[in-house]
Amino acid sequence: MKLFATLTLAALLPLSATAQAAELELDIGPASRSWQSAELLAHPQARQIEIAEDVSYKRAMHYRAVPLAVLLSGVQPGDHLQAVALDGFAAELPAALLLAQSGAQAWLAIEGPTQPWPALAAGKPSAGPFYLVWQNPEASQVGPEQWPYQVAAIRKLAPVAERFPALLPAADADASTQAGFALYQKHCMACHRLNAAGDSAFGPDLNIPHNPTEYFAEGFLAAYIRDPQSMRRWPQGKMPGFSETVLSEAELQQLLGYLRHMATRKQPDAAL
Repeated sequence: MKLFATLTLAALLPLSATAQAAELELDIGPASRSWQSAELLAHPQARQIEIAEDVSYKRAMHYRAVPLAVLLSGVQPGDHLQAVALDGFAAELPAALLLAQSGAQAWLAIEGPTQPWPALAAGKPSAGPFYLVWQNPEASQVGPEQWPYQVAAIRKLAPVAERFPALLPAADADASTQAGFALYQKHCMACHRLNAAGDSAFGPDLNIPHNPTEYFAEGFLAAYIRDPQSMRRWPQGKMPGFSETVLSEAELQQLLGYLRHMATRKQPDAAL
């Protein structure tokens, strides 16, 4: 309950107060603790970094940040972590990716109360108070959903397949469908539930009452995933587009195959 109390309190505070009183909850086992912004800004391994192509700001950005791995004491490469944002976005993250010493490097950027970051868009807040950013993300195929901003907590949890069996393909599903399930976890689960299964409270369920493969005409769902605004002009829409550099054509077809497969495995009672 402490996690959600923290989320609720932070969500009610003005932006300036949130930046000044920000607290990050780490629920990672014996080393669990909370960090105040001031503590992280003064951390001995904090430094100024440049993110050449920031996913959220769409330009180069500079942050004071701490290598995320140094905050994850006791976490092992085989563990599974989840970063929860103030708006209910819940990014599922393999610990091995966050702990890696080569390839992409994960940083926790900290917004300073006297140096607030710019707004993400007109009328919107900044990406603070805490933002998971990456240097060299292409080296480890880090996707845009693995850049959670306004992070309030990082938790160690059981893998997705154990927590949410309602997401699993049939035991005899082919390798392409299984690959689609892995892509769903990486690219979709941070915002969406499916069969009412998942921790995100951000986007709509993708199977109940209807799966998008059931109501999008042939080819239109793929186009929507590539560029949502090209299909439905909605300035307030938050879904990002997934270019071929993020989700190859082969991977897109695997993801669509998983969704089509899950349309035959609805669990409507799960929504009750």
